[in-house]
Amino acid sequence: MKTKAFIFDLDGVIVDTAKYHYLAWQKIANQLGIEFTPEHNEGLKGVSRVRSLDLILELGKIEASQENKDKWLVEKNEDYLSYLVDMDESEILIGVVPVLHYLKENKQLIALGSASKNARPILEKTGIIHYFDVIVDGNDVSNAKPDPEVFLRAAALLNMAPENAIVFEDSVAGIQAANIAHMTSVGIGDANILHEAAYIFPDFAHIETNFIETLVNK
Repeated sequence: MKTKAFIFDLDGVIVDTAKYHYLAWQKIANQLGIEFTPEHNEGLKGVSRVRSLDLILELGKIEASQENKDKWLVEKNEDYLSYLVDMDESEILIGVVPVLHYLKENKQLIALGSASKNARPILEKTGIIHYFDVIVDGNDVSNAKPDPEVFLRAAALLNMAPENAIVFEDSVAGIQAANIAHMTSVGIGDANILHEAAYIFPDFAHIETNFIETLVNK
């Protein structure tokens, strides 16, 4: 069996922390009198915290000073982190652990490539950090997806050429980043939204070992 690099996004791929981001952003939006729906939250997937706040302010047509923006960013993150305190392995999305275990057993390289600045504590709390050879998160990169920096950095740290990397993503920006990097993109979620991905599955429970073998031996 050949060796490939398997790069996982975090939010919406390994764990569903999108709901916690939504609650924290909704609290800020409510303070500012902005209606913020789950549909609006979909547009923030894979987007940095700073850009997310700008999008919410644009939604409410609100101009704000940098001082206020900084204050709201801190508030949002503190709220978000408060939801993570009680995280455990029950937060891991269906089918993820069997895939990680299979990759590890077959000596494939595993990386995390996420915009989240809280990736390490989340992986620790859910008890799966040991599966990852490399972790690249929002603390390590300056460009947000669809810029491929986070995935290219992960592949480089694994000494793997981009064309030998497979990316699991749930956001349009993430799929675009993988495609720009000439990596194999695997969408996890809605096929109508993630139609730019090379392969699409509703969740990891639908990914069988023969599919992974096919990717490895391509």
